[in-house]
Amino acid sequence: MILPVSAVFACVCTILLVLLSVRVAMFRLRHKKGVGVTDNRDFEAAVRAQANLTEYAPIAVILLAIGELNGVMVEWIYALGMAFVLGRFLHAWGMIQGRGGAHPARLGGILLTWLALLAMVVAVMLNVFQANY
Repeated sequence: MILPVSAVFACVCTILLVLLSVRVAMFRLRHKKGVGVTDNRDFEAAVRAQANLTEYAPIAVILLAIGELNGVMVEWIYALGMAFVLGRFLHAWGMIQGRGGAHPARLGGILLTWLALLAMVVAVMLNVFQANY
């Protein structure tokens, strides 16, 4: 079975992860810090922006793939994937711009991420119950 929609969002999340990882690597080289962070807020914000994506992206891609496999409408998979990616981009941008502190993009990003994840759960569960009952 081919999962073209889920594959696109897995690739987009991977590109965002590589970009965030390069930023972390630059800080690690600059501060000669292979593990952990220094007291530099920008360094810590970069590490958390990267880690935050790694915490949320796997379950999102799994839910998108399950939905796609189970027959959730492709339009929903695209819309939810786009919402998730936009949320993760906004969160990372807000985390970096806000230097780890409060920032409107960070707040909007996490809210959009949570809404997208919860909508994925609803879409998958509705599909399961419609198919089996």
